[in-house]
Amino acid sequence: MLKHLYIQNYALIEKLDIDFENGFSIITGETGAGKSILLGAVGLLLGQRAETKSIRQGAQRCTIEATFQLQDDNLKNLFDELELDYDPSECIVRREVSSSGKSRAFINDSPVGVAQLKMLGEQLIDIHSQHQNLLLAKEDFQLNVLDILAANQQDKAKYTQLFKQYKAKKNELEEAQEMANAAQTEQDYLEFQFKQLQEADLQEGEDTELEQEQQTLEHAEEIKTSLYQANEILSGEENGIVQALRTAKNQLDNIADVFPAAAELAERLESCRIELKDVANEVEDEAENIDFNPERQSYVEERLSTIYDLEHKHHVESVEELIALTQELDEKLNAITHSEEHILALEKEVKDLENSTLKQAQVLSKQRAKSGKEVEKSMQEALVSLGMPNIQFKVDITTDTHFDSNGIDKVTYLFSANKNGSLQPVSQVASGGEIARVMLSLKALISSATSLPTIIFDEIDTGVSGQIAERMALIMKEMGEKHGRQVISITHLPQIAAMGQHHYRVYKEDNDDTTNSHIVRLTTEERIEEIAHMLSGATLTEAAINNAKELLNK
Repeated sequence: MLKHLYIQNYALIEKLDIDFENGFSIITGETGAGKSILLGAVGLLLGQRAETKSIRQGAQRCTIEATFQLQDDNLKNLFDELELDYDPSECIVRREVSSSGKSRAFINDSPVGVAQLKMLGEQLIDIHSQHQNLLLAKEDFQLNVLDILAANQQDKAKYTQLFKQYKAKKNELEEAQEMANAAQTEQDYLEFQFKQLQEADLQEGEDTELEQEQQTLEHAEEIKTSLYQANEILSGEENGIVQALRTAKNQLDNIADVFPAAAELAERLESCRIELKDVANEVEDEAENIDFNPERQSYVEERLSTIYDLEHKHHVESVEELIALTQELDEKLNAITHSEEHILALEKEVKDLENSTLKQAQVLSKQRAKSGKEVEKSMQEALVSLGMPNIQFKVDITTDTHFDSNGIDKVTYLFSANKNGSLQPVSQVASGGEIARVMLSLKALISSATSLPTIIFDEIDTGVSGQIAERMALIMKEMGEKHGRQVISITHLPQIAAMGQHHYRVYKEDNDDTTNSHIVRLTTEERIEEIAHMLSGATLTEAAINNAKELLNK
């Protein structure tokens, strides 16, 4: 329930600070005084789009803050889902919009997104404005009324889950079929590619090794000559380095007895000789192994040509990528081979889900048929009391063989204000005043089945007057008295204004350079004067004042 509303720098409102009560409240005021501005500010708290033009001229930001008393313990689950602190006695919702275009929202001082704001707002307030009468033309709204009265939320949630699973699995099947068809078309080409790569029998690092071998084979003579010459320098019998080191070492050994330092030098020379001897042996072995081999060179070049051609063909740069591609093609071909089996399994899953979804849709259909009869009876009684004695109201439910997101039912509210008139969709044949009465009756019916704490009616009385307006006010008052609900009606009709338990007036003040909208709660005397103005206009008459008193006493 809305307990307190604070608005600063929003449109024509510089500052507004007002408390609200439960039960049936009335808001009145001249056209243009700011009633729609008030609703716009509340709409921001419910997650509606924020625009910088709504900021009061000259201000940097606007702030709207409301305090709610949470009457429904089920809201605790929503707070837990949103990871917010839950306090049933006080919930503060705040929205700030800056001139830069940035918007911030808070629930109990915790920052939240607009989506979270909407989730909570839908559980706190229902604003019924005149454009909502258009909902009567929407099949989803008409069907939703039946579901609300059937109290089938759990069954509907189960259906929604099944329907989502069915759609997801059906999409998976269609994708698998499309992929199988496309793959079947290119299967021959894939097999050709795979066979070509498989026959190549590629090994990791093979290209690098072959490229090095190719270089060696191309320069075999040059390499062999250099290796022989190096070996001669190292191991030649006359001028070889190894032999020279041996001679030098022997000379040092000869003087070691008389020159001790020569012994260490001899050891070092011997170490060098051994290392160089080892190098010389390797050089000699390499020289022996190097041969100009035209056949081997031809094989290496052909093998590299094969690898380069495959890399170019498949737009890759290494043997490793070609090997990965071979594995990928193998997997694709395996998938094609087993696709029929996979598709058959998916088809069975889709059929099972289709049967389960249809079965659950039939459960909803039976519930809707039952609540449809209740709606017909309740609407008949309500509309007769609202001055439509010959009303015909029928809930037409047709079932389809195929289901959609709502099930298998199509719902249309049929209406005739005359006893012998043909029934037609209510949105097509009802007048403005008749639609207002139909919507009020539906809202009263819905409110009896829900725990929504606050309902705001914005001029739902359009097109009616006199005794009918009084009866509409009685319905709204009764809605406010049930379950501690808060009902607020914005009205221009004195008959409705007089029925309110609490009365607020919106008015506008023009200063030299600014215009400000305000809202005040009226005392008993102020209510008499306000209703008298609604009856007689700007000029108060004694008759209007007496009439206002009579309406209030009623």
